[in-house]
Amino acid sequence: MVRQLNIPVVEVSLVLSKYIRVLIEALQAKAIESNEGLPPRLMQSWPLEEEMQSQSKDFNFDLEKVLSLVDADRMDILDTLIRTTINDEKLVLADSLLLMRQWEKDVRQRLSLVESPGQLFSPMELSEDH
Repeated sequence: MVRQLNIPVVEVSLVLSKYIRVLIEALQAKAIESNEGLPPRLMQSWPLEEEMQSQSKDFNFDLEKVLSLVDADRMDILDTLIRTTINDEKLVLADSLLLMRQWEKDVRQRLSLVESPGQLFSPMELSEDH
């Protein structure tokens, strides 16, 4: 569905960020109840490949302008797709977060290649295994 909707990278990034935050909060609450800790693989963004890390770019995007151009309806559709999939598949919180972390890494790699604000609105291309 993400491929069919041609959801821009920036919109995918925003929705994933929300889900990662929500899942972490839920997992932290469960961990506190159980007096347990959570592994860094769940709690931290996964590192990018070294060539991606070494590319340092200095951009001055007008964040307010970028955010004003996102399509809230399209983001709501993606949000609903993610929520429905998690609920329908009865995925446990940790597994859901691991899936989101993989997707987040893919999005961050794509964002690391952005050279202009317009590229933030390029459709997110996903591999077949997503």
